[in-house]
Amino acid sequence: MAKNYFQPEQETMPLEELRKLQSEKLVRQVKHVYENVKYYRDLMDAKGVKPEDIKGIEDLHKLPFLKKDDLREAYPYGLLGTDLKDCVRIQSTSGTTGKRVVAFYTQKDIDMWEDCCARALVAVGATSEDVCQVCYGYGLFTGGAGLHGGSHKVGSLTLPMSSGNTDRQIQFMMDLNSTILCCTPSYAAYIGETLREKGYKPEDNKLKAGIFGAEPWTEEMRRDIEKNLGIKAYDIYGLTEISGPGVAFECEEQRGMHINEDHFIAEIINPETGEVLPIGEKGELVFTSLDKEAFPLLRYRTRDICVLSREKCSCGRTFVRMTKPLGRSDDMMIIRGVNVFPSQIESVLLNCGYAPNYQIIVDRVNNTDTFDINVEMKEEDFSDIPTGITNREKELQSAMKAMLGINPKIHLVAPKSITRSEGKAVRVIDKRKRLGINI
Repeated sequence: MAKNYFQPEQETMPLEELRKLQSEKLVRQVKHVYENVKYYRDLMDAKGVKPEDIKGIEDLHKLPFLKKDDLREAYPYGLLGTDLKDCVRIQSTSGTTGKRVVAFYTQKDIDMWEDCCARALVAVGATSEDVCQVCYGYGLFTGGAGLHGGSHKVGSLTLPMSSGNTDRQIQFMMDLNSTILCCTPSYAAYIGETLREKGYKPEDNKLKAGIFGAEPWTEEMRRDIEKNLGIKAYDIYGLTEISGPGVAFECEEQRGMHINEDHFIAEIINPETGEVLPIGEKGELVFTSLDKEAFPLLRYRTRDICVLSREKCSCGRTFVRMTKPLGRSDDMMIIRGVNVFPSQIESVLLNCGYAPNYQIIVDRVNNTDTFDINVEMKEEDFSDIPTGITNREKELQSAMKAMLGINPKIHLVAPKSITRSEGKAVRVIDKRKRLGINI
């Protein structure tokens, strides 16, 4: 197999050297966080841990965890690790109760993040001769910005298309001979279907590879995309709290994603007890950022369930590999690449004067997520006048989009019409699970 590396010295570093590097960086980072982030210093003090107690990665388990609730409580500046004047950008994702996760970046942080995305691109064969079409969303979402910057680092011609406007996507793809496609897997599948409907065959495009992430997808979906677009389809993993896409990426083996361990330490823990589990066991993924200056999270619980593997990879990379997330240890759903929590929906309903009696129904039709919310009307508001109900559904849909960033279909239903189980409504029906998609 061809060995495609962006930074070969780091990506193929012997394990002993890698662990030594991680230990040196961890000691520096803990000192940096303790001195500059009062929120985390208080957590360490409460646990009786001082920076001098951390002498290497073998002491990582002594540090307290950070959870999503901590990010919400510390919003917006409570976890900032540098002076605000040293920050050059923020990225953001939705929070669980309307407060967003806001991640800060120094220029060094952005350079590191873009290097990680460049590694992912080079791993799938990208060079300065390629045309990289980035169809992830731009703006606060990390997808577009990360792959855009990574493509620049590689030297590829970068098409900053953002998402949507599929006719224009296809026009540029065909006219400019795009070779690398970056988007969600469901959008890649939709592009493939649209190309077929327009009479194109897979061999008519110049695409050779795609990097698809931000939402769950199956191996069957991978093969379908590869067949329809005539490419190799690769997975990528990341989260705004840690940096964005590029925390981990697939190589040509397509057997798990290599974690950029020179920048991030990965642990697997028992989600119930917090106990660190051995390599090869399934549990919750925890990340420690070794190089982040502005938003340096230590032992951040992702809530993603996966398995790590040290099995030797034919690509030559020594970085540990993670499986696709096998589920969640909380109630978050990923719908069309967006994190959605039932608590967000409850918040909107209460603010709009509805009781929190609802049911979320998610499915996948033609490789695209469908998102419906049934909402019970109160007895005093119940009406059988279609026009009035339709208008209220539209108003509620607008409020949901403002909170979630995506449009659900709202269905106002009669009082007490949602089935209760032991007096409590079943909040989420995720029909994608029947397709073997781990959400």
